[in-house]
Amino acid sequence: MKGDRVEIVIDAGSGTTRTYDVTATRAGRRVNVTHGRGVVEVSEITRGGSTVRTARFLANRVLALVEHPAADEPVADEITPSLRSV
Repeated sequence: MKGDRVEIVIDAGSGTTRTYDVTATRAGRRVNVTHGRGVVEVSEITRGGSTVRTARFLANRVLALVEHPAADEPVADEITPSLRSV
């Protein structure tokens, strides 16, 4: 969903860190995280399953990987009307 975001913090050497963000840029796209063989891969994927862009990081350099899912909009049944005082 648009709004999906993954934040990656890596060790850049000499005690410094770098932060990267991969975000779903359009409606219907999602961000997918895979890891294996010493590589962490973060991809933006369309509804049809084709990859738009990919970021790859060495797994031993990744300090943190935080997934921020898109906020779901409340369904009409879940919306509670607020009372206004006059």
